[in-house]
Amino acid sequence: MKNVIIGQYVPGNSFIYRMDPRAKILTIFFFVIIVFLANNITTYSILVLFTITSILLSKVPIGYIYKGLKPILWIVLFTLILHLFMTKEGEVVVDFGRLTVHEGGIRQGVFISLRFILLIMVTSLLTLTTTPIEITDGMESLLSPFKRFGVPAHELALMMSISLRFIPTLMEETEKIIKAQSARGVEFTTGSLKERFKAIVPLLVPLFISAFRRAEDLALAMEARGYRGGEGRTKLRELVWKASDNSVFILLGAMTILLIMLRS
Repeated sequence: MKNVIIGQYVPGNSFIYRMDPRAKILTIFFFVIIVFLANNITTYSILVLFTITSILLSKVPIGYIYKGLKPILWIVLFTLILHLFMTKEGEVVVDFGRLTVHEGGIRQGVFISLRFILLIMVTSLLTLTTTPIEITDGMESLLSPFKRFGVPAHELALMMSISLRFIPTLMEETEKIIKAQSARGVEFTTGSLKERFKAIVPLLVPLFISAFRRAEDLALAMEARGYRGGEGRTKLRELVWKASDNSVFILLGAMTILLIMLRS
């Protein structure tokens, strides 16, 4: 549970922190798109350089980035193994009889695994360097042009903000329940798969009860403070799009052109 960093904010003061939240959201959106343009060592090297530079500019402790990667390492490993034995392209590198590892399998496995890692590292920077309120304001501002089509921009942004803030809280609650159930003799890490599945039931029931209780408390608190939706609401801090935010998109545009030119 301690490895989950979604929704966690690390206080800091760097170039990434000072970026407009709308710029950060759009940057991640475009990065998710252009990461699929890479298909060789050169293009992936450019993406790795961009990711490492972003992390260094953010000045976020590397430990937080590593904590964000740990939960998906098994998915990365499974993806790598799957491509090693399922992709039959290029020369045979290793022969295990019926199972063979081809050159194309190694290449695709490494590239797809690296793509997973880059996406998680870059998207983690959003919540680590941006407060939930800033994310809410940024999402609402970006969705506001769609209000004319009936899209509830404020409500969608608010739901996302509440979800991000609830994730760390629910993780802490889950950890407390696991410790309490373990003290009563419930085993979550030993036994057969069927026994482990049964052990989850005593965990889920109090977790759902706690989640509904917190949701009810939040609804009562919002009602007591006179919340009536986004109409007519003002903001304590207005979002300001700076020249430095434009420079990031100029860099993204140049990197996109470079990736298209250098892809195989």
